[in-house]
Amino acid sequence: MALLSVCLAPLLTALACLLDRDDRAAERINVMGSAATFACAALLAAGVLRRGPLLAWGGFFRADALSAFMILIVAFLSLVSALYSVAYMRREAPAGALHWYYALYHAFTSTMLLAVLVDNLGALWIAIEATTLASTFLVGFHRSRHAVEAAWKYIVLCTVGIAFALLGTFLFYYASARGGAPTLSWIGLAGRAGELDPGLVRLGFIFVLFGYGTKAGLAPMHTWLPDAHSQAPTPVSALLSGVLLKCALYGVLRFHILAARSLGPDFSSRLLLGFGLLSLLVATPFILVQRDFKRLLAYHSVEHVGIVAVGLGFGGFWGVYGAMLHLLNHALAKALLFLGVGDIARSFGSRRLHRFSGVLTVLPVTGALFLVGALALAGLPPLGLFVSEFIIAAQGMRSGHAAACGLLVGLIAVILAGLLYHVMPVALGAPRRRPPERPSWLESAPLAVVAVLLLVLGLCIPGPLDRTLSAIAELVSGGPRG
Repeated sequence: MALLSVCLAPLLTALACLLDRDDRAAERINVMGSAATFACAALLAAGVLRRGPLLAWGGFFRADALSAFMILIVAFLSLVSALYSVAYMRREAPAGALHWYYALYHAFTSTMLLAVLVDNLGALWIAIEATTLASTFLVGFHRSRHAVEAAWKYIVLCTVGIAFALLGTFLFYYASARGGAPTLSWIGLAGRAGELDPGLVRLGFIFVLFGYGTKAGLAPMHTWLPDAHSQAPTPVSALLSGVLLKCALYGVLRFHILAARSLGPDFSSRLLLGFGLLSLLVATPFILVQRDFKRLLAYHSVEHVGIVAVGLGFGGFWGVYGAMLHLLNHALAKALLFLGVGDIARSFGSRRLHRFSGVLTVLPVTGALFLVGALALAGLPPLGLFVSEFIIAAQGMRSGHAAACGLLVGLIAVILAGLLYHVMPVALGAPRRRPPERPSWLESAPLAVVAVLLLVLGLCIPGPLDRTLSAIAELVSGGPRG
């Protein structure tokens, strides 16, 4: 029942927003539906932590530690962005369009939750393709020329990319058929991974990595990402960067587990390591020269998705542990920054970096939260991303990838310098003018919660989170904590 409730809550919320065309009623439905979704997700995650994997519909829906981890991230950031949307979209949305925004928003959330709950790999592909269809209308919600162009580029590139993932899924199915028991059940394939045709598994994983990697924003398949993230409404940008990219990485990770059990860890790990380092290399120059704030954050998504891939590529218990912790920290930091930048850009009337300065002086609460997010994204202590990056780098040295680890640390250092170069004048510079309005408490309160979580994760890893990350690391690496 808990599995089905998590999927149904946002879907019913979307339907209710669509049927009730009153904008104020849609706002109330949005908040209640998001809270209900998060409550169901928390109950499900607690159940998985206590009892192990949960099943529904004869095993079609399945939640293990990895699924529960992803469900909580999706539901929590959906709640944060939904609360932020109330005040923000009331000013941004055209009259009479709010119910459409909230219907699409919760439909988008439901597709992401579905993607991480289905056991069938064909259904996983359908769910991830559905996330593209639902979010395309949100990317182009403002209907400006640039927004429509970004939405069109987004759907074309992601659909073409994910077609390769479909071909890879077919190849895994064919590999299971060659073994005498055709199936697309992930648990079925995982149990028989040693019997799969190695050649088909290699080719299938390459197609899957290219396909889902396009949706995840791995270079060189990332070109849709800066346009889509910069043109979408700010709460949607937070979901795209904070959550959607991770759902695509989740798909890659499921196939990585199958490939590692079938072929040994080296083949898929090396591919992940290569694409991860390439993503950092590609993102670095664009981060250094960027002048649009939302595009700057979009290229940071390419960087941090690359870091997660590098952690998985280093492998071992601690490589996976650090990668999953980094995934969580990055989701929180990017949600905080996108929502903070949304407030700053609206207050100053521009997203151009040179247009505003001294945010800590003129918008003290928003400026402080923005600075926390920026320092977290830069990987500075005592915030969460420093811890996850340190774990990943330590595992790189431990696993014998000294050159790759040195390149990783060097690129992170250059990007850190570039981010601080962009951010410090915005936060600490001399104020040029006072903005006409300040964000409401409803916009600032969710951001404050996210900032506190980033600080907590930089100082300690709570017991339930540690057990969840350990279970994921054991599932992926095939070995206990060492």
